[in-house]
Amino acid sequence: MNQQWLARAFFFALLLFLLYVALQVLSPFIIAITWAAILAVLFYPIYVWLLTTLRGRASAAALIVIALIVLLIIIPGLKIIGFLSEEAVELGQSVRDFVTGEGIKVWQGKPWVKDLFRWWNLLSFRLDMFKINWKEPLVQGAQVTSVFLVTHARDIAQNVLLFAVNFVLTLFTLFFFLRDGNDFCDRIRRLLPMDRKHQERLFNKIVDAITAVVQGSLVVATLQGFLAGVAYWFLGVPFAAIWGVATAFVGLLPIGGTTLVTIPVSIYLFLQSDTWRGVAMLIWSLGIVGMVDNLVKPLFIGSRLQLPVLVLFFSILGGLSVFGALGLILGPVLFALLAALLDLYLEEYAAEK
Repeated sequence: MNQQWLARAFFFALLLFLLYVALQVLSPFIIAITWAAILAVLFYPIYVWLLTTLRGRASAAALIVIALIVLLIIIPGLKIIGFLSEEAVELGQSVRDFVTGEGIKVWQGKPWVKDLFRWWNLLSFRLDMFKINWKEPLVQGAQVTSVFLVTHARDIAQNVLLFAVNFVLTLFTLFFFLRDGNDFCDRIRRLLPMDRKHQERLFNKIVDAITAVVQGSLVVATLQGFLAGVAYWFLGVPFAAIWGVATAFVGLLPIGGTTLVTIPVSIYLFLQSDTWRGVAMLIWSLGIVGMVDNLVKPLFIGSRLQLPVLVLFFSILGGLSVFGALGLILGPVLFALLAALLDLYLEEYAAEK
């Protein structure tokens, strides 16, 4: 008995040690592997269709899927990122020029600005009493934004190189995930200490969560950002592309959403004394951009994610904090998997108690 116990203890100790070492070896590539796994889940139906069309040629089907991703997503995305980088530099320069006094003269002639400055002069003695300089932090922030690309050119080059390496590794890993993913998932299922029904349930929950988050959040937020960006451009809002991207980003948040950007833009247009443009922006943002979230997102998500709004909100914010951009997907997926495990516990173990 002691010898059998010792053999088991040695086996599990060795297994845990090797798992730890393997995790350390793979840790530099975890981001690429995770993105490849997410892309494999999303594009697996297309791969299966191509596999059937090509009569079982798995390698050819996987290569076609990767070529489609590069041509339809990656190349246009890189061009958009380059354009937005140029816009961001111009925005930072514009903010700095405005705060330092070169652009503020245009606003000083507006009636509502004159009234605002009159009230400000009445209250300014309170700030002088506490020696508060409101211009200094704004100027510093604008300067940091405008010279960021220059002072951090080396870091940006390193990040671009790292992105390129991760991109190649992701596509390389995706090829094998598509081609051999079915056998790989079967091996993982056999390692789980539960019956076949519960194994399938957990795997389906992961797939549903990834699909629901990407389709119901990322796709809808992108559509909202595009619709808002078109309105910004048509109504003459400066740097419409940047604000469109910002609208898409805040559209991922389950609370507030696109109104965190569209409402301030509407207020900006009103302050420009363009009432009709402000009204048009307000109607478009609430009637079209906002309704996309209420009408389109339920069609994608349905009841697949099954997470309360508050949990979804913190899972997205926490995921961004821990995993970066990857957390937009991993956060909700982890909580959806946790919810599935808790439901399993309530059904199988709590019921027995």
